[in-house]
Amino acid sequence: MATLVILRHGESVANRDNIFTGWSDVPLTPKGREQARAASLLIAQTGLQFGALHTSMLQRAIVTANLVLEGIDQLYIPEYKSWRLNERHYGALRGHNKDQVRQEFGAEQVKTWRRSFAVVPPLLDHVDQDRRYDRFSRHLEPRGESLEMAYHRLMPYWEDQVAPRLLAGQNQLIVAHGSTLRALIKYLDRVPDADISQVEVANGEPIRYDFDDRLTVLRKTVL
Repeated sequence: MATLVILRHGESVANRDNIFTGWSDVPLTPKGREQARAASLLIAQTGLQFGALHTSMLQRAIVTANLVLEGIDQLYIPEYKSWRLNERHYGALRGHNKDQVRQEFGAEQVKTWRRSFAVVPPLLDHVDQDRRYDRFSRHLEPRGESLEMAYHRLMPYWEDQVAPRLLAGQNQLIVAHGSTLRALIKYLDRVPDADISQVEVANGEPIRYDFDDRLTVLRKTVL
């Protein structure tokens, strides 16, 4: 049996300012750093020792991850960063205030873009390649993604990097983003497409999954 803990990063500047972010690399707020430290205390209380930590290539998740590892005194464990754990790409909505977008397009349309599984937001006209992704020449930054698209880029990472370690009995920690964690929860909890809009992942709130030796979920606990 092994355990997975998943955690959405602490509050970012974009969360605070109500901005669509996606792959934009924004920092944590002071509140976000405190949320990360508070999450580390909750995780520390479990006594879990982790075999590895997995996070995205965006600083709000990376800094949260490092604060958590410091708080649980496990900075020494392997840490893996992958674009596959990046937030869902919000396309042309990126950088825009959510309330202003609601005023322009209507609350229902914005809710559909944000919460549905298959609907793609308005796409960027073009993408400026970020140097952090240069070594992934076949996986350029997208022009926009539905949650379904984010799900399909996430799952190979789960299958290749996380699940095998859990099957080997190593506890794993994932620090990522709201949408990619919603996608993972959809898989782990077998959430139907139509119901994924009801799934919320709060900043800085650790979620624990305990598995049997075949990766069947035995218990899910919000810490």
